[in-house]
Amino acid sequence: MSAAAKSLESKSPESKSVSAKSVDSPSLEPSCRDTAAHALSIVRDGVITGEGPTTKGRVHFSRSLDADDAAWCARILTAVAVNDQPVSRAEAEALFEINEAATERTDAGRFDDLLAKAVAHHAASASGLPVPPRSVALSPETDIESWAPAYASKVKTEMLEWIAGQMRGKRQGNRRLMAMVATFLGATALPLAGQLPNVFDIGM
Repeated sequence: MSAAAKSLESKSPESKSVSAKSVDSPSLEPSCRDTAAHALSIVRDGVITGEGPTTKGRVHFSRSLDADDAAWCARILTAVAVNDQPVSRAEAEALFEINEAATERTDAGRFDDLLAKAVAHHAASASGLPVPPRSVALSPETDIESWAPAYASKVKTEMLEWIAGQMRGKRQGNRRLMAMVATFLGATALPLAGQLPNVFDIGM
């Protein structure tokens, strides 16, 4: 096992469930945000087909997302190589694709929580705001309300439009993400109302 894998394994319970499999899946060991986005696309493919390196060792039905899939996503997003960098647009979009692909969920809500936090992390950083390290911001033990609301009045309109565009018309709604968008609007809801008439016109 690589030093990076050992570090990840000791990092969280989620990592332990998938770390042993990483030895056979070098493409799932991110070295930068681009490779992290690629690794997330491998998770997406596994969710869609029920096959691939992220589904080995267990029964996995197509179009389903289980606790191990959510753990893969968390592990990829908090890899040592990217932990101190903001979540990228490509990574966030890969998570949206996984969200849309998974019509069945058996992960106790972990992926929804992870998606909302990752999107908030990207939106805040892309608006020029400082964000916590991923291992803190994306942790299930960290409430998104502990850091995201502070940025409510400072998130760029274009980021809210992007989030709304990613969610609009999709089969798989994410109430956690909707709550985050509402938080981001916060005090700016009135001035943004005219600019974002369709932010809440999103398929749930």
